[in-house]
Amino acid sequence: MLRKILEKRSSPLRAAAVAEQSVSSLQEKYGIAEHVEITEGQGGLPKVVLKHSCGSKAEVYLYGAVVASWTQPSGDEVLYVRPDAKFDKSKPISGGIPHCFPQFGPGAMQQHGFARNLDWDISTSSADLQPDEKDPSVELTLTDNEYTRAMWPHAFKAVYTVTLHGEQLRTDLRILNTGDQPFDFTAALHSYFEVLDIEVAKVRGLQGLTFLDKVPNPEKPVEGTEQRDAVEFKGPVDSVYLKAKDYVELDVGTGAAIAISSSGWEDVVVWSPWDAMKDCYKSFCCVENAKFGEPATVQPGDSWRATQDLAVIDL
Repeated sequence: MLRKILEKRSSPLRAAAVAEQSVSSLQEKYGIAEHVEITEGQGGLPKVVLKHSCGSKAEVYLYGAVVASWTQPSGDEVLYVRPDAKFDKSKPISGGIPHCFPQFGPGAMQQHGFARNLDWDISTSSADLQPDEKDPSVELTLTDNEYTRAMWPHAFKAVYTVTLHGEQLRTDLRILNTGDQPFDFTAALHSYFEVLDIEVAKVRGLQGLTFLDKVPNPEKPVEGTEQRDAVEFKGPVDSVYLKAKDYVELDVGTGAAIAISSSGWEDVVVWSPWDAMKDCYKSFCCVENAKFGEPATVQPGDSWRATQDLAVIDL
């Protein structure tokens, strides 16, 4: 009995040792001095830290492949992680840039699909895209398993590359159909950005677009046409802008904006929970690249790809 009690008491220590060993082995295999480091993040979760020689930095958790931090050379944080975020795998990480795949929003499976609450694998890392000024990069992969096939019965491989190009953050997502039947999906990068105050934040580049307003009834969105040059926040916002342009700006209220350039995503989602999240809603806004209005269809052996480039610019 005493031996069993001691074994139970030591199990957390053994688990911590295994986690440390895993991080150490990943660092040994994929770490690149001064540019790519695999270490323990919050809750002991493995994360990849990308460091550019210009001083910018990004942190990517393997759990959910979430970019949880992106800082400028000045040290200023661009992304936002909510104070209620959990780093114990009890729920997806709330903040940064989580994945929505293979379903955006509610539907036949769990909210926003399963990609944001599974561990992704590191497949490659590099820091030699530009020999004169190395761009640190990591490629993460997620493949179907028994858990995913119970919700979405398809064989796939998701490949997600995160790169620091100077002060810019670049993401590249590819979805490969590794099965023998075509499949459809919707997806998004649920990007949280820090703002000075939600009431002074503005999103530009959406004027003239058709949008679906999900605030009145998420299951029956109201369709409209955006008349405003700048979308402002005076209450809760949950709108999907269809067939959006490949460039939008989020004015964060400090005299700077986040420039969002994309390809392949097609739609843009703007979201603020407003005072449904009293503790934090004033500090962030979500401007998300999405593939929602027309689901993507991928034939066997084929793939779908979308990219997103983020940069901080002065207004």
